[in-house]
Amino acid sequence: MSRHKPRPGPTPSSDAIDVRVIPRAGRSGIAGERDGAIVVRLAAAPVEGAANAELIDLLARTLRVPKRDISIVSGERSRSKRVRVAGMNPAAVIACLAGAS
Repeated sequence: MSRHKPRPGPTPSSDAIDVRVIPRAGRSGIAGERDGAIVVRLAAAPVEGAANAELIDLLARTLRVPKRDISIVSGERSRSKRVRVAGMNPAAVIACLAGAS
């Protein structure tokens, strides 16, 4: 009798996209893609969550979704982050952001 291993379910961050943040940039905007991550330049400094708040605001404006639909899954204190957008699959998010750069 053969036993099948159960397939692993989706991880909590499997529907998230990789984002690489460059804080203290001259102006905020989507800067393209590098190493599989969307590069986002932010004018805000990484102090007391200012850069994270600006990232969420920029993504919300670019994707035309409410800010409450965007969450940082991991990397709140790092330049490399995983971001989830509720109601959109990762491919659609990446396509929208790539078109905005």
